[in-house]
Amino acid sequence: MQLRPYQSEAVEAVIGEWDKGRRRTLLVLPTGTGKTVVFAKVAERVAMQGRRTLVLAHRGELLDQARDKIGKVTGLACSVERAEETSIGSWESVTVGSVQTLMRDNRLNAMDPDRFGAIVVDEAHHAASDSYRKVLDHFTGANVLGVTATPDRADRKDLGTVFDSLAYEYTLPAAIREGYLSPIQAQTIPLNIDISSVSTQSGDYAVGELGDALEPYLEAIADEMVAAGCRDRRTVVFLPLVRTAKRFRDILLEHGLRAAEVDGQSPDREQVLRDFQEGRYDVLCNSMLLTEGWDCPAVDCIVVLRATKSRALYCQMVGRGTRLSPGKDHLLLLDFLWMTGRHELCRPASIVARSAEVAQKMTESMAADGGPVDLMEAEAQGERDAQREREDALAAELAAQRHKAAKLVDPLQYEMSIMDVDLQSYEPTFAWQMAEPTQKQLDTIEKFGINSAGVTDAGKAQMLLDRLFKRVAMGLATPKQIRFLERKGFQHVGSWTFEQASKMIGRISKCGWRVPPGIDPYTYAPPTESVPEPTRAQIWD
Repeated sequence: MQLRPYQSEAVEAVIGEWDKGRRRTLLVLPTGTGKTVVFAKVAERVAMQGRRTLVLAHRGELLDQARDKIGKVTGLACSVERAEETSIGSWESVTVGSVQTLMRDNRLNAMDPDRFGAIVVDEAHHAASDSYRKVLDHFTGANVLGVTATPDRADRKDLGTVFDSLAYEYTLPAAIREGYLSPIQAQTIPLNIDISSVSTQSGDYAVGELGDALEPYLEAIADEMVAAGCRDRRTVVFLPLVRTAKRFRDILLEHGLRAAEVDGQSPDREQVLRDFQEGRYDVLCNSMLLTEGWDCPAVDCIVVLRATKSRALYCQMVGRGTRLSPGKDHLLLLDFLWMTGRHELCRPASIVARSAEVAQKMTESMAADGGPVDLMEAEAQGERDAQREREDALAAELAAQRHKAAKLVDPLQYEMSIMDVDLQSYEPTFAWQMAEPTQKQLDTIEKFGINSAGVTDAGKAQMLLDRLFKRVAMGLATPKQIRFLERKGFQHVGSWTFEQASKMIGRISKCGWRVPPGIDPYTYAPPTESVPEPTRAQIWD
Protein backbone atom coordinates (compact mmCIF):
# COMPACT_ATOMS: atom_id res chain seq x y z
CA MET A 1 0.00 0.00 0.00
CA GLN A 2 1.05 3.62 -0.54
CA LEU A 3 2.18 5.14 2.74
CA ARG A 4 1.34 8.71 3.67
CA PRO A 5 4.40 11.01 3.78
CA TYR A 6 4.58 11.08 7.58
CA GLN A 7 4.23 7.30 7.73
CA SER A 8 7.21 6.84 5.40
CA GLU A 9 9.21 9.32 7.46
CA ALA A 10 8.30 7.44 10.63
CA VAL A 11 9.45 4.07 9.26
CA GLU A 12 12.80 5.51 8.14
CA ALA A 13 13.25 7.33 11.46
CA VAL A 14 12.75 4.12 13.45
CA ILE A 15 15.21 2.15 11.32
CA GLY A 16 17.62 5.08 11.57
CA GLU A 17 17.53 5.06 15.37
CA TRP A 18 18.23 1.34 15.47
CA ASP A 19 21.10 1.76 13.01
CA LYS A 20 22.60 4.39 15.35
CA GLY A 21 22.57 1.92 18.22
CA ARG A 22 19.55 3.36 20.03
CA ARG A 23 17.93 -0.02 20.45
CA ARG A 24 14.80 1.08 22.30
CA THR A 25 13.03 3.93 20.54
CA LEU A 26 9.60 5.58 20.59
CA LEU A 27 7.10 6.49 17.88
CA VAL A 28 4.33 8.95 18.76
CA LEU A 29 1.31 9.07 16.42
CA PRO A 30 -2.14 10.40 17.37
CA THR A 31 -5.13 8.07 17.29
CA GLY A 32 -6.41 7.58 13.75
CA THR A 33 -3.18 8.24 11.86
CA GLY A 34 -2.26 4.62 11.18
CA LYS A 35 0.27 3.55 13.80
CA THR A 36 -0.41 -0.12 13.01
CA VAL A 37 0.40 0.51 9.35
CA VAL A 38 3.73 2.05 10.37
CA PHE A 39 4.85 -0.75 12.65
CA ALA A 40 3.63 -3.32 10.10
CA LYS A 41 6.05 -1.78 7.61
CA VAL A 42 8.80 -1.83 10.24
CA ALA A 43 8.11 -5.54 10.79
CA GLU A 44 8.32 -6.04 7.04
CA ARG A 45 11.78 -4.44 6.99
CA VAL A 46 12.87 -6.71 9.85
CA ALA A 47 11.53 -9.75 7.96
CA MET A 48 13.57 -8.73 4.91
CA GLN A 49 16.64 -9.08 7.12
CA GLY A 50 15.62 -12.63 8.04
CA ARG A 51 14.54 -11.79 11.58
CA ARG A 52 11.23 -12.15 13.44
CA THR A 53 9.14 -9.41 15.07
CA LEU A 54 7.05 -9.70 18.25
CA VAL A 55 4.08 -7.33 18.57
CA LEU A 56 3.25 -7.00 22.26
CA ALA A 57 -0.12 -5.75 23.58
CA HIS A 58 -2.26 -6.07 26.71
CA ARG A 59 -5.71 -6.61 25.17
CA GLY A 60 -7.06 -9.24 22.81
CA GLU A 61 -8.71 -6.63 20.56
CA LEU A 62 -5.35 -4.95 19.97
CA LEU A 63 -3.71 -8.26 19.07
CA ASP A 64 -6.46 -9.18 16.63
CA GLN A 65 -6.32 -5.74 15.00
CA ALA A 66 -2.54 -5.91 14.67
CA ARG A 67 -2.64 -9.40 13.09
CA ASP A 68 -5.32 -8.39 10.58
CA LYS A 69 -3.66 -5.10 9.63
CA ILE A 70 -0.17 -6.61 9.27
CA GLY A 71 -1.61 -9.22 6.92
CA LYS A 72 -3.38 -6.62 4.80
CA VAL A 73 -0.48 -4.16 4.67
CA THR A 74 2.45 -6.56 4.17
CA GLY A 75 1.04 -10.01 3.41
CA LEU A 76 3.01 -11.42 6.33
CA ALA A 77 1.33 -14.19 8.32
CA CYS A 78 1.26 -13.91 12.12
CA SER A 79 1.55 -16.55 14.83
CA VAL A 80 -0.04 -15.93 18.22
CA GLU A 81 1.12 -16.07 21.86
CA ARG A 82 -2.08 -15.98 23.89
CA ALA A 83 -3.61 -18.39 26.40
CA GLU A 84 -3.28 -21.86 24.79
CA GLU A 85 -1.93 -20.53 21.46
CA THR A 86 1.84 -20.44 20.97
CA SER A 87 4.35 -19.46 18.30
CA ILE A 88 6.87 -22.13 19.30
CA GLY A 89 7.48 -24.46 16.37
CA SER A 90 6.06 -21.96 13.86
CA TRP A 91 8.02 -20.07 11.21
CA GLU A 92 5.93 -16.93 10.72
CA SER A 93 7.88 -13.68 10.50
CA VAL A 94 5.59 -11.91 12.99
CA THR A 95 4.16 -13.02 16.34
CA VAL A 96 1.40 -11.07 18.08
CA GLY A 97 1.58 -11.74 21.80
CA SER A 98 -0.34 -11.00 24.97
CA VAL A 99 1.89 -9.53 27.67
CA GLN A 100 -0.17 -11.36 30.32
CA THR A 101 0.75 -14.66 28.66
CA LEU A 102 4.36 -13.92 27.78
CA MET A 103 5.29 -12.61 31.21
CA ARG A 104 4.83 -16.13 32.65
CA ASP A 105 8.11 -17.84 33.44
CA ASN A 106 7.21 -21.05 31.59
CA ARG A 107 6.55 -19.09 28.37
CA LEU A 108 9.66 -16.94 28.54
CA ASN A 109 11.96 -19.79 29.54
CA ALA A 110 10.84 -21.76 26.48
CA MET A 111 12.07 -18.99 24.13
CA ASP A 112 15.61 -18.10 23.19
CA PRO A 113 16.55 -14.48 24.10
CA ASP A 114 17.56 -13.97 20.44
CA ARG A 115 14.31 -15.35 19.02
CA PHE A 116 13.11 -11.92 17.87
CA GLY A 117 14.98 -9.26 15.97
CA ALA A 118 12.47 -6.60 16.97
CA ILE A 119 9.70 -6.09 19.51
CA VAL A 120 6.85 -3.63 18.94
CA VAL A 121 5.08 -2.45 22.09
CA ASP A 122 1.60 -1.29 21.08
CA GLU A 123 0.14 1.38 23.41
CA ALA A 124 3.65 1.92 24.76
CA HIS A 125 2.53 4.10 27.67
CA HIS A 126 2.06 0.74 29.47
CA ALA A 127 5.69 -0.26 28.87
CA ALA A 128 6.99 0.98 32.22
CA SER A 129 4.96 -1.66 34.08
CA ASP A 130 6.74 -4.70 35.52
CA SER A 131 5.02 -7.15 33.15
CA TYR A 132 6.28 -5.38 30.01
CA ARG A 133 9.75 -4.85 31.43
CA LYS A 134 10.05 -8.56 32.22
CA VAL A 135 9.32 -9.52 28.61
CA LEU A 136 11.56 -6.83 27.11
CA ASP A 137 14.45 -7.70 29.40
CA HIS A 138 14.24 -11.39 28.44
CA PHE A 139 14.66 -10.83 24.70
CA THR A 140 18.10 -9.25 24.88
CA GLY A 141 18.74 -9.62 21.15
CA ALA A 142 15.80 -7.49 20.03
CA ASN A 143 15.51 -3.87 19.01
CA VAL A 144 12.41 -2.32 20.57
CA LEU A 145 9.83 0.10 19.14
CA GLY A 146 7.24 1.63 21.45
CA VAL A 147 4.16 3.09 19.74
CA THR A 148 1.74 5.41 21.50
CA ALA A 149 -0.57 8.37 20.99
CA THR A 150 0.49 11.71 22.45
CA PRO A 151 1.64 10.99 26.01
CA ASP A 152 1.60 13.56 28.78
CA ARG A 153 4.76 14.62 30.55
CA ALA A 154 4.34 12.16 33.38
CA ASP A 155 4.13 9.34 30.83
CA ARG A 156 7.20 10.67 29.01
CA LYS A 157 9.18 10.58 32.24
CA ASP A 158 8.15 6.96 32.82
CA LEU A 159 8.86 6.00 29.22
CA GLY A 160 12.28 7.59 29.49
CA THR A 161 13.23 4.80 31.91
CA VAL A 162 12.43 2.16 29.25
CA PHE A 163 13.31 3.81 25.93
CA ASP A 164 16.48 5.50 24.71
CA SER A 165 15.09 7.97 22.20
CA LEU A 166 12.11 9.44 20.40
CA ALA A 167 12.44 8.41 16.74
CA TYR A 168 9.48 10.34 15.36
CA GLU A 169 6.48 12.35 16.55
CA TYR A 170 3.51 13.39 14.42
CA THR A 171 1.22 15.77 16.26
CA LEU A 172 -2.55 16.02 16.29
CA PRO A 173 -2.52 19.63 15.03
CA ALA A 174 -0.32 18.60 12.10
CA ALA A 175 -2.65 15.71 11.24
CA ILE A 176 -5.67 18.04 11.29
CA ARG A 177 -3.92 20.73 9.23
CA GLU A 178 -2.83 18.18 6.61
CA GLY A 179 -6.32 16.69 6.33
CA TYR A 180 -5.68 13.27 7.90
CA LEU A 181 -7.88 13.82 10.97
CA SER A 182 -11.16 15.62 11.56
CA PRO A 183 -11.18 19.25 12.76
CA ILE A 184 -12.31 19.59 16.38
CA GLN A 185 -14.82 22.13 17.69
CA ALA A 186 -14.95 22.41 21.48
CA GLN A 187 -17.94 23.82 23.31
CA THR A 188 -17.71 24.76 26.99
CA ILE A 189 -20.93 24.19 28.94
CA PRO A 190 -20.89 26.00 32.31
CA LEU A 191 -22.62 23.55 34.64
CA ASN A 192 -20.17 24.16 37.51
CA ILE A 193 -19.72 20.47 38.28
CA ASP A 194 -17.88 20.36 41.60
CA ILE A 195 -15.15 17.71 41.94
CA SER A 196 -13.03 19.67 44.41
CA SER A 197 -13.51 17.02 47.11
CA VAL A 198 -12.43 14.07 44.91
CA SER A 199 -9.15 12.56 46.09
CA THR A 200 -6.27 11.19 44.03
CA GLN A 201 -5.39 7.50 43.67
CA SER A 202 -2.42 6.19 41.65
CA GLY A 203 -1.83 9.64 40.21
CA ASP A 204 -5.37 10.30 38.92
CA TYR A 205 -8.81 11.11 40.29
CA ALA A 206 -10.42 8.30 42.32
CA VAL A 207 -13.07 6.89 39.99
CA GLY A 208 -15.43 5.84 42.79
CA GLU A 209 -15.53 9.36 44.20
CA LEU A 210 -15.85 10.81 40.69
CA GLY A 211 -18.94 8.69 40.09
CA ASP A 212 -20.53 9.91 43.33
CA ALA A 213 -19.63 13.54 42.57
CA LEU A 214 -21.13 13.30 39.08
CA GLU A 215 -24.51 11.78 40.05
CA PRO A 216 -26.28 15.05 41.01
CA TYR A 217 -25.49 16.60 37.62
CA LEU A 218 -26.54 13.80 35.23
CA GLU A 219 -30.02 15.20 34.52
CA ALA A 220 -28.63 18.64 33.71
CA ILE A 221 -25.91 17.13 31.51
CA ALA A 222 -28.57 15.22 29.55
CA ASP A 223 -30.51 18.47 29.03
CA GLU A 224 -27.37 20.16 27.69
CA MET A 225 -26.63 17.26 25.34
CA VAL A 226 -30.12 17.52 23.87
CA ALA A 227 -29.65 21.28 23.45
CA ALA A 228 -26.28 20.68 21.74
CA GLY A 229 -27.97 18.52 19.08
CA CYS A 230 -26.85 15.05 20.15
CA ARG A 231 -30.05 13.60 18.63
CA ASP A 232 -28.50 14.28 15.22
CA ARG A 233 -25.01 13.07 16.06
CA ARG A 234 -23.14 9.86 16.81
CA THR A 235 -22.01 10.51 20.40
CA VAL A 236 -19.73 8.55 22.75
CA VAL A 237 -19.78 9.38 26.47
CA PHE A 238 -16.98 8.34 28.83
CA LEU A 239 -17.95 7.95 32.51
CA PRO A 240 -16.02 6.92 35.63
CA LEU A 241 -18.03 3.82 36.66
CA VAL A 242 -20.16 1.14 35.03
CA ARG A 243 -23.06 1.95 37.34
CA THR A 244 -22.76 5.64 36.42
CA ALA A 245 -22.78 4.72 32.71
CA LYS A 246 -25.92 2.60 33.15
CA ARG A 247 -27.61 5.33 35.15
CA PHE A 248 -26.77 7.95 32.54
CA ARG A 249 -28.04 5.71 29.71
CA ASP A 250 -31.41 5.50 31.47
CA ILE A 251 -31.56 9.27 31.91
CA LEU A 252 -30.73 9.84 28.23
CA LEU A 253 -33.51 7.44 27.22
CA GLU A 254 -35.92 9.48 29.35
CA HIS A 255 -34.78 12.58 27.45
CA GLY A 256 -35.67 11.00 24.13
CA LEU A 257 -32.19 10.01 23.00
CA ARG A 258 -31.55 6.53 21.62
CA ALA A 259 -28.90 5.52 24.12
CA ALA A 260 -27.03 2.29 24.91
CA GLU A 261 -24.38 1.22 27.42
CA VAL A 262 -21.51 -1.26 27.03
CA ASP A 263 -19.05 -2.62 29.55
CA GLY A 264 -16.72 -5.58 29.97
CA GLN A 265 -19.55 -7.80 31.23
CA SER A 266 -22.15 -6.92 28.58
CA PRO A 267 -23.28 -10.23 26.99
CA ASP A 268 -24.48 -8.37 23.88
CA ARG A 269 -21.51 -6.03 23.60
CA GLU A 270 -20.63 -6.89 19.99
CA GLN A 271 -24.24 -6.45 18.87
CA VAL A 272 -24.59 -3.11 20.67
CA LEU A 273 -21.37 -1.81 19.09
CA ARG A 274 -22.53 -2.99 15.69
CA ASP A 275 -25.93 -1.33 16.12
CA PHE A 276 -24.25 1.93 17.17
CA GLN A 277 -21.97 1.87 14.13
CA GLU A 278 -24.99 1.29 11.89
CA GLY A 279 -26.83 4.28 13.37
CA ARG A 280 -29.44 2.54 15.54
CA TYR A 281 -28.28 4.50 18.60
CA ASP A 282 -27.52 8.21 19.05
CA VAL A 283 -25.40 7.84 22.18
CA LEU A 284 -23.10 5.12 23.49
CA CYS A 285 -22.17 5.27 27.20
CA ASN A 286 -19.17 3.40 28.59
CA SER A 287 -16.79 3.34 31.53
CA MET A 288 -13.35 3.36 29.89
CA LEU A 289 -14.08 0.27 27.75
CA LEU A 290 -13.68 2.08 24.44
CA THR A 291 -10.45 4.01 25.04
CA GLU A 292 -8.35 1.44 23.13
CA GLY A 293 -8.97 -1.15 20.44
CA TRP A 294 -12.30 0.20 19.12
CA ASP A 295 -12.85 2.37 16.06
CA CYS A 296 -15.98 3.95 14.67
CA PRO A 297 -15.05 6.75 12.25
CA ALA A 298 -18.66 8.05 12.18
CA VAL A 299 -18.42 9.25 15.81
CA ASP A 300 -18.77 13.02 15.62
CA CYS A 301 -19.37 14.00 19.26
CA ILE A 302 -17.39 13.13 22.40
CA VAL A 303 -18.46 13.84 25.98
CA VAL A 304 -15.76 13.27 28.62
CA LEU A 305 -17.43 12.85 32.02
CA ARG A 306 -14.49 10.87 33.37
CA ALA A 307 -12.30 13.72 34.67
CA THR A 308 -8.59 12.91 34.41
CA LYS A 309 -5.17 14.41 34.96
CA SER A 310 -3.66 12.18 32.25
CA ARG A 311 -3.29 13.88 28.88
CA ALA A 312 -2.63 10.49 27.30
CA LEU A 313 -5.94 9.12 28.59
CA TYR A 314 -7.81 12.28 27.61
CA CYS A 315 -6.37 12.11 24.09
CA GLN A 316 -7.39 8.45 23.82
CA MET A 317 -10.99 9.31 24.71
CA VAL A 318 -11.18 12.23 22.30
CA GLY A 319 -9.39 10.14 19.68
CA ARG A 320 -12.48 7.94 19.33
CA GLY A 321 -13.95 10.79 17.30
CA THR A 322 -11.06 12.22 15.30
CA ARG A 323 -11.14 9.83 12.35
CA LEU A 324 -12.43 11.00 8.99
CA SER A 325 -15.79 9.72 7.74
CA PRO A 326 -18.08 10.55 4.77
CA GLY A 327 -20.43 13.41 5.65
CA LYS A 328 -18.51 14.33 8.81
CA ASP A 329 -16.98 17.81 8.72
CA HIS A 330 -15.85 18.10 12.35
CA LEU A 331 -15.85 16.49 15.78
CA LEU A 332 -17.84 18.26 18.50
CA LEU A 333 -16.19 17.99 21.92
CA LEU A 334 -18.52 18.97 24.77
CA ASP A 335 -16.60 20.28 27.77
CA PHE A 336 -18.58 20.67 30.99
CA LEU A 337 -17.05 23.48 33.04
CA TRP A 338 -15.84 21.72 36.18
CA MET A 339 -16.06 23.99 39.23
CA THR A 340 -12.66 23.25 40.72
CA GLY A 341 -9.41 24.97 41.46
CA ARG A 342 -7.48 21.97 40.14
CA HIS A 343 -5.47 23.19 37.20
CA GLU A 344 -4.15 19.69 36.44
CA LEU A 345 -7.58 18.66 35.10
CA CYS A 346 -7.35 17.89 31.36
CA ARG A 347 -9.57 20.01 29.13
CA PRO A 348 -9.96 20.32 25.32
CA ALA A 349 -7.02 22.73 25.20
CA SER A 350 -4.79 19.97 26.58
CA ILE A 351 -5.06 18.10 23.27
CA VAL A 352 -3.26 20.67 21.13
CA ALA A 353 -1.52 23.18 23.42
CA ARG A 354 2.25 22.77 23.63
CA SER A 355 2.45 24.32 27.09
CA ALA A 356 0.29 24.69 30.21
CA GLU A 357 0.47 28.44 29.71
CA VAL A 358 -1.18 28.28 26.29
CA ALA A 359 -3.74 25.71 27.50
CA GLN A 360 -4.81 28.07 30.27
CA LYS A 361 -5.24 30.96 27.82
CA MET A 362 -7.30 28.73 25.51
CA THR A 363 -9.53 27.45 28.31
CA GLU A 364 -10.27 30.97 29.55
CA SER A 365 -11.07 32.18 26.04
CA MET A 366 -13.34 29.22 25.18
CA ALA A 367 -15.23 29.53 28.48
CA ALA A 368 -15.90 33.20 27.73
CA ASP A 369 -17.04 32.45 24.17
CA GLY A 370 -19.70 29.88 25.12
CA GLY A 371 -20.32 28.49 21.61
CA PRO A 372 -18.43 25.88 19.58
CA VAL A 373 -14.86 27.04 18.97
CA ASP A 374 -12.45 25.58 16.43
CA LEU A 375 -9.66 24.11 18.54
CA MET A 376 -6.90 24.99 16.08
CA GLU A 377 -8.01 28.62 15.89
CA ALA A 378 -8.24 28.75 19.68
CA GLU A 379 -4.72 27.32 19.93
CA ALA A 380 -3.33 29.93 17.56
CA GLN A 381 -4.98 32.74 19.56
CA GLY A 382 -3.83 31.22 22.86
CA GLU A 383 -0.29 31.03 21.53
CA ARG A 384 -0.44 34.69 20.48
CA ASP A 385 -1.77 35.73 23.89
CA ALA A 386 0.88 33.71 25.72
CA GLN A 387 3.64 35.01 23.46
CA ARG A 388 2.50 38.58 24.11
CA GLU A 389 2.85 37.98 27.84
CA ARG A 390 6.28 36.44 27.32
CA GLU A 391 7.35 39.45 25.26
CA ASP A 392 6.09 41.86 27.92
CA ALA A 393 8.03 39.94 30.59
CA LEU A 394 11.12 39.91 28.38
CA ALA A 395 10.81 43.66 27.75
CA ALA A 396 10.67 44.27 31.48
CA GLU A 397 13.71 42.07 32.01
CA LEU A 398 15.64 43.86 29.26
CA ALA A 399 14.75 47.22 30.76
CA ALA A 400 15.98 46.05 34.17
CA GLN A 401 19.28 44.87 32.72
CA ARG A 402 19.80 47.59 30.16
CA HIS A 403 22.79 49.03 31.98
CA LYS A 404 24.38 45.68 32.70
CA ALA A 405 27.11 44.84 30.24
CA ALA A 406 27.13 41.15 29.32
CA LYS A 407 29.23 39.48 26.68
CA LEU A 408 26.93 36.48 26.20
CA VAL A 409 23.18 36.16 25.60
CA ASP A 410 21.03 34.50 28.28
CA PRO A 411 19.52 31.30 26.78
CA LEU A 412 16.02 32.05 28.15
CA GLN A 413 16.09 35.48 26.55
CA TYR A 414 17.12 33.90 23.25
CA GLU A 415 14.33 31.28 23.39
CA MET A 416 11.75 34.04 23.84
CA SER A 417 13.31 36.20 21.15
CA ILE A 418 13.00 33.48 18.50
CA MET A 419 9.56 32.48 19.88
CA ASP A 420 10.45 28.80 20.15
CA VAL A 421 7.80 27.19 22.37
CA ASP A 422 9.48 23.77 22.25
CA LEU A 423 12.68 25.21 23.71
CA GLN A 424 10.80 27.20 26.34
CA SER A 425 8.78 24.20 27.53
CA TYR A 426 11.54 21.59 27.17
CA GLU A 427 11.97 18.91 29.83
CA PRO A 428 14.44 16.00 29.53
CA THR A 429 12.90 12.55 29.01
CA PHE A 430 15.61 10.02 28.24
CA ALA A 431 18.69 9.15 30.26
CA TRP A 432 21.11 10.70 27.74
CA GLN A 433 19.12 13.94 27.81
CA MET A 434 19.35 14.15 31.60
CA ALA A 435 23.14 13.78 31.56
CA GLU A 436 25.37 16.83 31.88
CA PRO A 437 26.10 18.60 28.58
CA THR A 438 29.43 17.75 26.98
CA GLN A 439 32.21 20.30 26.87
CA LYS A 440 31.96 20.33 23.08
CA GLN A 441 28.27 21.24 23.31
CA LEU A 442 28.98 24.04 25.79
CA ASP A 443 31.88 25.42 23.74
CA THR A 444 29.78 25.44 20.55
CA ILE A 445 26.88 27.17 22.29
CA GLU A 446 29.20 29.91 23.52
CA LYS A 447 30.70 30.31 20.03
CA PHE A 448 27.18 31.27 18.95
CA GLY A 449 27.21 33.95 21.66
CA ILE A 450 24.93 32.26 24.20
CA ASN A 451 25.80 31.81 27.87
CA SER A 452 26.15 28.05 28.33
CA ALA A 453 25.85 28.36 32.13
CA GLY A 454 22.08 28.40 31.70
CA VAL A 455 22.07 25.04 29.83
CA THR A 456 21.95 22.31 32.45
CA ASP A 457 21.49 19.03 30.54
CA ALA A 458 22.62 17.37 27.31
CA GLY A 459 19.13 17.20 25.83
CA LYS A 460 18.53 20.94 26.14
CA ALA A 461 22.02 21.61 24.77
CA GLN A 462 21.34 19.43 21.72
CA MET A 463 17.93 21.00 21.04
CA LEU A 464 19.43 24.50 21.33
CA LEU A 465 22.29 23.61 18.96
CA ASP A 466 19.86 22.08 16.47
CA ARG A 467 17.91 25.35 16.43
CA LEU A 468 21.07 27.45 16.11
CA PHE A 469 22.46 25.49 13.15
CA LYS A 470 19.04 25.45 11.47
CA ARG A 471 18.83 29.24 11.78
CA VAL A 472 22.31 29.52 10.24
CA ALA A 473 21.17 27.41 7.30
CA MET A 474 18.10 29.64 6.92
CA GLY A 475 20.19 32.83 7.03
CA LEU A 476 18.45 34.22 10.13
CA ALA A 477 19.73 36.74 12.68
CA THR A 478 22.32 35.59 15.23
CA PRO A 479 21.85 35.67 19.02
CA LYS A 480 24.17 38.67 19.37
CA GLN A 481 22.36 40.59 16.63
CA ILE A 482 19.01 39.84 18.23
CA ARG A 483 20.14 40.97 21.69
CA PHE A 484 21.71 44.19 20.39
CA LEU A 485 18.66 45.24 18.36
CA GLU A 486 16.18 44.28 21.07
CA ARG A 487 18.10 46.49 23.50
CA LYS A 488 17.56 49.32 21.04
CA GLY A 489 13.81 48.64 21.18
CA PHE A 490 13.33 46.72 17.92
CA GLN A 491 10.58 44.06 17.99
CA HIS A 492 10.51 40.44 16.71
CA VAL A 493 14.16 40.56 15.66
CA GLY A 494 14.23 36.76 15.91
CA SER A 495 12.38 36.63 12.58
CA TRP A 496 14.85 38.95 10.79
CA THR A 497 17.47 37.65 8.41
CA PHE A 498 21.18 37.95 9.14
CA GLU A 499 21.54 40.53 6.39
CA GLN A 500 18.58 42.64 7.59
CA ALA A 501 20.01 42.73 11.10
CA SER A 502 23.53 43.53 9.80
CA LYS A 503 22.27 46.48 7.75
CA MET A 504 20.38 47.99 10.68
CA ILE A 505 23.35 47.54 13.04
CA GLY A 506 25.54 49.23 10.40
CA ARG A 507 23.16 52.19 10.19
CA ILE A 508 23.10 52.47 14.00
CA SER A 509 26.92 52.43 14.18
CA LYS A 510 27.11 55.30 11.67
CA CYS A 511 24.77 57.32 13.90
CA GLY A 512 27.05 57.06 16.92
CA TRP A 513 25.30 53.87 18.11
CA ARG A 514 21.93 55.61 18.21
CA VAL A 515 18.79 54.59 16.30
CA PRO A 516 18.77 56.56 13.03
CA PRO A 517 16.38 59.56 12.90
CA GLY A 518 12.99 58.75 11.42
CA ILE A 519 13.00 55.11 12.58
CA ASP A 520 10.65 53.99 15.34
CA PRO A 521 12.13 50.69 16.57
CA TYR A 522 8.81 49.60 18.09
CA THR A 523 7.02 49.63 14.73
CA TYR A 524 9.90 49.12 12.30
CA ALA A 525 9.77 46.13 9.94
CA PRO A 526 12.78 45.45 7.69
CA PRO A 527 12.19 45.39 3.93
CA THR A 528 11.90 41.92 2.41
CA GLU A 529 14.83 41.00 0.21
CA SER A 530 16.72 38.00 -1.11
CA VAL A 531 20.02 37.70 0.76
CA PRO A 532 22.97 35.29 0.70
CA GLU A 533 23.50 32.98 3.64
CA PRO A 534 26.03 34.25 6.24
CA THR A 535 29.34 32.46 6.67
CA ARG A 536 30.21 30.70 9.93
CA ALA A 537 32.90 33.34 10.52
CA GLN A 538 30.24 36.06 10.31
CA ILE A 539 27.98 34.16 12.68
CA TRP A 540 30.68 33.79 15.34
CA ASP A 541 32.27 37.22 14.85
